[in-house]
Amino acid sequence: MSGGQEPRMLEIESRPSTHDPVMIKQNDTYYLFCTGGNIPIWTSTNMVEWTREGTVFETLPEWVKEELPRTEEAWAPDISYFNGRYHLYYSLSSFGVNESAIGLAVNRTLDPKSPDYKWEDRGMVIRSRPEETDFNAIDPNIIVIDEDNVWLSWGSFWGGIMIRKIDPATGKASKEDASTYAIASRPRELEPRTPPTEGAIEAPFIIQRDGYFYLFASYDFCCRGVNSTYNIRVGRSKNITGPYLDKEGISMNDGGGSMLLQATTPNWKGPGHEAIFREDGQDYLVFHAYAGNNGRVRLHISTLVWEKGWPRAALLP
Repeated sequence: MSGGQEPRMLEIESRPSTHDPVMIKQNDTYYLFCTGGNIPIWTSTNMVEWTREGTVFETLPEWVKEELPRTEEAWAPDISYFNGRYHLYYSLSSFGVNESAIGLAVNRTLDPKSPDYKWEDRGMVIRSRPEETDFNAIDPNIIVIDEDNVWLSWGSFWGGIMIRKIDPATGKASKEDASTYAIASRPRELEPRTPPTEGAIEAPFIIQRDGYFYLFASYDFCCRGVNSTYNIRVGRSKNITGPYLDKEGISMNDGGGSMLLQATTPNWKGPGHEAIFREDGQDYLVFHAYAGNNGRVRLHISTLVWEKGWPRAALLP
């Protein structure tokens, strides 16, 4: 959608309580995955009416208990399709630390009624450790450029947003290109490995459009109810590994990022942890925000309009 049209917010009925939503479609059904417990699944046929459909896991995989014994639930999943399977990457951590990991589960189908429906956990993909890595291995996002060119971005606070190449056959980190590239960060005055009280950037999501890669990210603070200051910004690059520049030409590695969506009324606070869903030439911004009257988190979806090479979202009501 572009050129003279206005973006709009979908009027979602009985808004689901969804932190960190991400959406994909199989056949006539939209599937939404989000933070919490063993990764809740919601379904819809119209993006407006949603039904809860269980979880990805019955219990977290055994390797999680051994590797990260403090972790009680999975966060911030990402869903994509390549190499004949749906790939669900998920985050494992504890709030405010970078003792974290990204795991992977795969499935041939998302339809729970299909005989092929079975989530197969493939274990750990990325790991971060205090005093060892200046990044936080949560908030994964996959971009499939083509069947042989798949990349995983991730990051939250610390050194910011990272990206590295994925082996499409395994869904794990590529052994041919073992480089990790830093693509977005915010200035920090504290020592790099101190707890995250600044440098608030996380939740990357990358899409490709008209010769550019667009990096969306959430800035400032999530998860504080009515006091949440989350907002969504964007930059673009000709190369998947950056540099990603905003409208003013400032690199997102230098704290840049053009504002896409922020709270502008008392009704909703802290819009963020965005995902982009694409269908029939239309792009949708999928995100959560907090109700201004009680601080409860709710699902929101806006169409995106593209103007002069940049996206524009509808304002929150």
